[in-house]
Amino acid sequence: MPAVPSLKMNNGLEIPQLGFGVFLVPPEETRQAVAEALKAGYRLIDTAQGYKNEEGVGAAIAESDVPRDELFITTKLTNSEQGYDTTLTAFDGSMKKLGIDVLDLFLIHWPLPMFDQYVETWRAFEKLLADGRVRSIGVSNFEIAHLERLLAETDVTPAVNQIELHPQFPQEELRAFHDEHGILTESWGPLGQGKGLLEDPSIVEVAQRKARTPAQVVLRWHLQLGCVVIPKSANPDRMRENIDLFDFELDDADMAEISKVRTGERLGGDPNVFAMR
Repeated sequence: MPAVPSLKMNNGLEIPQLGFGVFLVPPEETRQAVAEALKAGYRLIDTAQGYKNEEGVGAAIAESDVPRDELFITTKLTNSEQGYDTTLTAFDGSMKKLGIDVLDLFLIHWPLPMFDQYVETWRAFEKLLADGRVRSIGVSNFEIAHLERLLAETDVTPAVNQIELHPQFPQEELRAFHDEHGILTESWGPLGQGKGLLEDPSIVEVAQRKARTPAQVVLRWHLQLGCVVIPKSANPDRMRENIDLFDFELDDADMAEISKVRTGERLGGDPNVFAMR
């Protein structure tokens, strides 16, 4: 079973650098998928209220023989529950579904700047942190302007910003801002959402040089950027492939070849206008 390294967050706690995401895993399949991921060696499990599968994650955790203190569980506040009181209530709901006493990481899923609630929501996150109900708090899909406002108007710097990130959309400016302010970058959609990245000739060329799969090469790219990465697969063989990343490295020529696929275009929603509630 591969030993996954950890990264230190700005609060001194550590997060596994590679985790298992359950976005789009159907609720009825989540329990088995997470159980298989735990068997494969994953210890970071990333879910969200909006995924409607927290109960499956909780069931797999309860049935696993992996000690709780070896697990790192993340969930995200769904967009419709932003606001101080509604955040606290929604958190209670997640904890009941997950069946745990303390959450490792709670994220605001989207900033929704058009509703102007994320600062108030963050203050509820700070209360959950102060009360010891969550060990770390962070955000997802926040742009520099959203982060700057949090830093100016609240007390706790986010530990993590989980963002769309892959070789086609490497987010250099946002990652540099994270580095400047001690915020870890976590990559969602790390393999390009099945929209051609893994078939790109540059990715295939590096994979052939390394005798690895294109997915392994792209995930290794994320690790070498210093990101936390959370690939998703319901296939146990693919889960094992995606965690088998720690006995090879990409050299400068490999990284340069991968950089050729950059388009600068998002595959997911734009956080400045995304308003789904």
